[in-house]
Amino acid sequence: MVFLPYLYKWYNSTRMLKKHFWKIVAVVVIILIGASVLYSQQTAERANEGVVIETHVKGNPDALVTLVEYSDFECPACAQFSPYIKELMEEYGNELRFEYRHFPLINIHPNAVPAARAAEAAAQQGKFWEMHDKLFENQTSWTRSSSPSAAFNQYAEELGLDMAKFKLHLNSSTITDSINASFDDARERNFTGTPSFLLNGEKMEFTTFEEFRGAIVSAIEASNAD
Repeated sequence: MVFLPYLYKWYNSTRMLKKHFWKIVAVVVIILIGASVLYSQQTAERANEGVVIETHVKGNPDALVTLVEYSDFECPACAQFSPYIKELMEEYGNELRFEYRHFPLINIHPNAVPAARAAEAAAQQGKFWEMHDKLFENQTSWTRSSSPSAAFNQYAEELGLDMAKFKLHLNSSTITDSINASFDDARERNFTGTPSFLLNGEKMEFTTFEEFRGAIVSAIEASNAD
C-alpha cells in the first residue's frame, strides 16, 4: 500500500486544481489580453514611425492662382475630372498652383478611405501623384472589390515602393487622422459632393468643364494683368 500516500496527494492536488480552475483561467485571459494590447500598441507605433503628412501640390507653389480640389478616389466624377486637370497643369503649370485634398464620401463609397490611405502611404515614399493617377485610371477595377487591398498592393509594386513600409503605413493612425481632418475641413466649407473646388479661396460653381476651365483661365489672365 505504499502507493496510497501518492494517490492521496494526487487526489488533493486535483481537487485543489478544480477549486481554483476559473481563477487560473481568469489570470491566463488577463495575461493574454495584456499581451495583445501591448502588441497592438507596438504595431501602431511602428506604423506611425517616419510618417510625415505633407500638402499635395502640383505646379508653381508660388503662383498667384491656386486651385484646390476636394476629392474622393472612388468618385466617378473625380476620375473624369482627373485628366482635364492634368491638361490644365500641362498648359498653365507655371501660373497655377494645384492642391489635392481628401473628401471621402464614406456613406456611398466604402473603399474611398482605404484608397486615400494607399495614396498617403505611397506619399511617404514620394509617390503620391503616381498612386493618385493609378487609383483614378483603374477606378472601375478596384471599386468593385470587397477588399481592394490586393489592387493597392499591386499598384505599389508597379511603382517600385518598399512593400514592407507601404503595408505598414496603410495602418498608420497619423495618416487616418490627416484624412479625417481633410474631410472635416470640407464639411466645414459646406461641401456635400465631389469633386468640389476652391479657386483662390472661393468655392467654384459650374455646370460644365468648359465653365470650370474658363473660370481658371480668367483668373490666370487677371493675375498676369496685375
